[in-house]
Amino acid sequence: MVGIYELKKGDFSVKVTNWGATIISVIVPDARGNLDDIVLGYDGIGPYINDTTYFGALVGRVANRISGSRFTINGTAYRLYPNDGRNSIHGGHRGFSKVIWTVKEKVDGEYPYITLCLHSFDGEQGFPGDLDVFVTYRVEANYTLSVSMQAMPLNKPTPVNLAQHSYWNLNGHNSTTTILSHIIQIFASHITPVDETLIPTGEIAPITNTSFDFLQPKPVTRGYDINYVLDSVIDAKGMRKVSVVEDDISGRVMELWSNQAGVQFYTGSFLEGVKGKNGAVYGNYGGLCLETQGFPDAVNHAEFPDQVVRVGEVYEHYMVYKFSVK
Repeated sequence: MVGIYELKKGDFSVKVTNWGATIISVIVPDARGNLDDIVLGYDGIGPYINDTTYFGALVGRVANRISGSRFTINGTAYRLYPNDGRNSIHGGHRGFSKVIWTVKEKVDGEYPYITLCLHSFDGEQGFPGDLDVFVTYRVEANYTLSVSMQAMPLNKPTPVNLAQHSYWNLNGHNSTTTILSHIIQIFASHITPVDETLIPTGEIAPITNTSFDFLQPKPVTRGYDINYVLDSVIDAKGMRKVSVVEDDISGRVMELWSNQAGVQFYTGSFLEGVKGKNGAVYGNYGGLCLETQGFPDAVNHAEFPDQVVRVGEVYEHYMVYKFSVK
């Protein structure tokens, strides 16, 4: 059964559904104490079933693109379902965002959380091996949301690269202003350049003197859809600071931390007339995504950090969103 579940602490509220392990709303106050939902999405569950934007979804088995919808592990070739031209994206046409997850545990209280689980079978969308997957959404503290993802291969090595695909507009999902009013800082000195089909070339290129340079906070002025190579400043918990996003209109600030090597910065450039929650219509730049991840198409690039998980290993992906006002 598909349901909607709320995690609430004071005036901070997060709603998720077990369809696609999707975040459907995040409500936080602005600098004047006004509450707004800052995540793009839909009314009810129905529109998520045929959604092509991946609003709020947990995407996998492999997020982002796989070149030619194929790869090889230990001499065995695998072919995937192509759903982005010749390439596969976000796990194929029926990836983890397009299935019902099981609610393993839902706990209320001071620090509420929900854990969802999924069994992905050998050969699903062409991927090898049975895989058990878990995600926990937890209110860690005031205005702090953590996302913990784990995956365990049961019988074959398999690529795993999960990503949380929420679209954020800190001025409110139904704001008349786009994210081009936001100021962003990304703690990354390099990107993985892509070809005309958005497949990485294999190069790791510096951002110095380019429009990709967000090492210092600056406004978003155009569209982006690129993987940043995060600088390796890791704290005692194995986390690194990924990004800080600010909105001068509402005064809201979102800080993102993760243990992953990369983050896909996407500015909603392909949104066009999408009918969202509460009568909102989302257009280009209606929301931005910061999808922490392994590098795109890593399974076909030996020079990238390995995303293949072997039997007996555990894939672990952690994210922390910290919301505040300035």
